[in-house]
Amino acid sequence: MTLEQTFLMIKPDAVAAGKIGRIISRLEDTGLKIERMELAQLTFEQAAANYAEHKGKPFYDSLIAYIVSGPVVKMVVSGEGAVAACRKLMGATDPAEAAPGTIRGDFGLTVDANVMHGSDSSASAEREIALFFE
Repeated sequence: MTLEQTFLMIKPDAVAAGKIGRIISRLEDTGLKIERMELAQLTFEQAAANYAEHKGKPFYDSLIAYIVSGPVVKMVVSGEGAVAACRKLMGATDPAEAAPGTIRGDFGLTVDANVMHGSDSSASAEREIALFFE
């Protein structure tokens, strides 16, 4: 494995529910390092750019409205195989399908309010880090 960076975002539902510390603890407990972190309110433009691949899909408008509905925690996380490690730790996109012990499995409510966003590849991580941490 190689040392890499990835982008993670704790979504508005988890921020509002006070899950930030518990989620960060899980990341750190696996040996991942948080290099940058910021509590922020996303702009419509940032949300649209981040989820551009979903434009035109039935859930796109509600996704954008949701992600800008409250503060999020943006993070740059590094470690050995960080992208894959974070995806495994987060669990399946739909919390109903996420394994117990994963972040989404333990804290997620619905596929729409699924606690976290994480880069799905090194290329996505690079793009998202540049988008959210200029």
